[in-house]
Amino acid sequence: MIDGIVRILGPKGLIVIIGFAIFLFSYKHSQSIFDWVEKQTFGTRTFILEHLELLFIEFKPDHITYCLLFLSVGLSVITLTIVGILVNWTVGVILAIIVAFIGFKIPKPIMRKMVKARHKQYSGQMVDGLTLLSNGIRAGLSLPQSLAMVVDEMPAPISQEFGLILQQNKIGVPLEECFDNLAKRVPLQDNDMFVSSINILRETGGNLAETFDTIVGVIRERVRLKQKIDQLTASGLFQGYVIAAMPFAIGLIYYVSDPESMMPLFTTPLGWVAMGVAFMFDMAGLFIIMKIVKIEA
Repeated sequence: MIDGIVRILGPKGLIVIIGFAIFLFSYKHSQSIFDWVEKQTFGTRTFILEHLELLFIEFKPDHITYCLLFLSVGLSVITLTIVGILVNWTVGVILAIIVAFIGFKIPKPIMRKMVKARHKQYSGQMVDGLTLLSNGIRAGLSLPQSLAMVVDEMPAPISQEFGLILQQNKIGVPLEECFDNLAKRVPLQDNDMFVSSINILRETGGNLAETFDTIVGVIRERVRLKQKIDQLTASGLFQGYVIAAMPFAIGLIYYVSDPESMMPLFTTPLGWVAMGVAFMFDMAGLFIIMKIVKIEA
């Protein structure tokens, strides 16, 4: 049937029809396409800037654009040149496309990981920070004065977060709103409990020092439970890493013992496809194992 259509219309006519169909599809879904392009370009830059702000790191938007261009276009061109000269231009093109895709997509997970690491560090400092707050209130200091003491005595990130609360309060933002902003910047269960207790007790009255001591006890118990879970799942994580590394180790052993039998994997299209499929299955298995052994405390 397709051969008959090609004979009737000719190759040029078929290309025109396909192009017209693509135009109609693009026109019908133009808003969705533009939204997707915006999200994948300037949306990525906005995402990075927002997360850098959460990390208290100043960066110019233009510099973010240059970094994204280097990670995607620059590294792909370098990869194409080096691999094309040393190995093969076909392999170079394939690797350049892969490097460009990875370079464009990898900033988001890196920023998420950095923010997550900051939240984890903040959570680890909450016990000492709330203890200082409790001691300051018992000594007769007000809540802002106790927060200032934490800012002076504690390292980042908790000192930065509490310092931002004081800065916002100095320019006229209500203290309750400042704490709500803290809960949005650091969306942790312990932090939500801390912020909610402060806002409720400031409205209804109560002993903030005793409340902070109770929260400290809850956090300590949760940390102890988390450490116990990590201890029990450590063997599962190690097994997952070992299983994921086995194909590479076996391939290295075969390459060392008999290099000629392994060369088709690196020099033929079928070998490239086989390695790509094997790598995807290996990563999928590792991902599933990580999901199984990961338990939220």
